[in-house]
Amino acid sequence: MRSSRRHPLLVPVLLCALAVLAARPGDDDQPAAGISAQVARLYQDAALATQQYDAGRREADAQRARAQQVEGQLDGERREIARLHEDLGRIARAQYRSGGGIPMAARIILADSPEDLMRDQHVFSQADLAVVNALGRSHRAEVRLAGDEAKAASAWRTLEKRNAELAELKQGIQRRLDEARGQLQGQADASVAAGSCRGAVRLDQPPNRVTAPWVAPVEPVELSAGFGSGGSRWANRHTGQDFAVPIGTPVRAAGAGRVVQVSCGGAFGIEIVIEHPGGYYTQYAHLAAVTVDQGDRVTTGQWIAQSGTTGNSTGPHLHFEVRVTPDMGSAVDPLPWLAQREVPLG
Repeated sequence: MRSSRRHPLLVPVLLCALAVLAARPGDDDQPAAGISAQVARLYQDAALATQQYDAGRREADAQRARAQQVEGQLDGERREIARLHEDLGRIARAQYRSGGGIPMAARIILADSPEDLMRDQHVFSQADLAVVNALGRSHRAEVRLAGDEAKAASAWRTLEKRNAELAELKQGIQRRLDEARGQLQGQADASVAAGSCRGAVRLDQPPNRVTAPWVAPVEPVELSAGFGSGGSRWANRHTGQDFAVPIGTPVRAAGAGRVVQVSCGGAFGIEIVIEHPGGYYTQYAHLAAVTVDQGDRVTTGQWIAQSGTTGNSTGPHLHFEVRVTPDMGSAVDPLPWLAQREVPLG
């Protein structure tokens, strides 16, 4: 149960987003777009659907808190009705004890004097008026209570229905995204096995609003295996920082520079190396697809690839390195290096 008051902008925003996402053409409607483009589109759709669903859940939480306040008010109304009923009972009992059931003709006959009759009539008139007033207050309170309960229940049903629609939309997009991710990884594995990269997939770039010179290579940031950690997966120590992300996640250039290497095969699977001003290089490995070619100039935050699990990888993630040369074996710890450039990751 909740209050009938709603956020003035949230409802139309949620419903508009629902209509836009539902109207998106299916994967089969864009055969020429390629699986990489489909994953990128679905990735954005899933992010928007999640955002709208989370907004709906936050609204539900707010409404739940308001519902608790309304329930307290309704409890107060119920107590007021009960008190009015008690008043009616008291008035009825008082009338009965004072002869309120005696007809007016009998009162006139039994009265000792005209003054007594007038006094009794006044008392009984006041009692009758009290009964009428109490009945009116009780009836109005009961009507108000029923109306408040009905509005609260209706508003709560509307909210739950809208959130159910958003959840279903989110789940549908996620299912399609998972299927497309599987196809994307399958194509990437085939390329790595053949030792022949497919070349850049020119995806539509979202508006790049990055103003800082350096950024994290993926967002949101979820760190996994760190620099220098040991394990059976590496011949020596881990040479980079891993970011736990699902297949198809957009990979961003950590800084502006020039692509000096795009390759596939080997332990890193599909990988990109970018040269940055100042003598540093960044590497992005275990990719599913790339969106740049060797020699391309890139800007900070530009999409350069889609994450995957190619090469020596036990699951989807991005392997990120910072090097002093373009070659393996010259890596430095990425976390303090990025921290020095005001990129928080922890």
